[in-house]
Amino acid sequence: MANKKEQGTYEETLNNSEAVFLKYKKQIFIAVAAVIIVIAGVILYKNYVSAPREAEASTELAKSQMLFNAQQYDQALPGFQKVQSDYSSTDAGNLANLYIALCYAHQAKPNWAKALEYAEKFNTSDDEMISPASQMALGDIYANNNQNDKAVDCFKKAADMANKEAADNINLSIAPLALKKAGILLESEGKKAEALEIYKNIKKTYVNAPIYQEIDKYIERASN
Repeated sequence: MANKKEQGTYEETLNNSEAVFLKYKKQIFIAVAAVIIVIAGVILYKNYVSAPREAEASTELAKSQMLFNAQQYDQALPGFQKVQSDYSSTDAGNLANLYIALCYAHQAKPNWAKALEYAEKFNTSDDEMISPASQMALGDIYANNNQNDKAVDCFKKAADMANKEAADNINLSIAPLALKKAGILLESEGKKAEALEIYKNIKKTYVNAPIYQEIDKYIERASN
């Protein structure tokens, strides 16, 4: 009896479900079709709009990067500005913001205000796309605009990035220099204990770096 009762309940549920489906099948089909259209639209956009546009932006960016790497900052600047303007929604467009900032920072007479304006447009979630040297330069931009906390963060990040790229995880050029910059800024704000910790770390970790020869004077200064 129990089995027949359960079977009857099951069949009744199926019938109710079928009735609901038949009643609302038009709305259900529309909803399913809408989902399919959205998914198809996303795929088409990525394949035929986003990806080609990203490739085009990267090609344009590379042209100015060659000038930048040759230290021809004034000549590189217009190209970066065009990429930033025309391809703002791409990764290359985002990266162009940083390059524009660095161009202003590297001019014969640095325009630190302009450099900061574009540095703050750079989405730092793309930090891994830039070099440790560029990260350190970003710290210089913040430091020259009296944003010392951001500058210290950039210098520390530059050191970490440089060390990760080194064969033995110890970079002897950018990393200790970036950390020294962070220590000096911390000292200027009266945070001698934090600065001292950084200087001691430099002495302990970067024995073969050129900066090692002068680090004792920074340690002594921060200790007083």
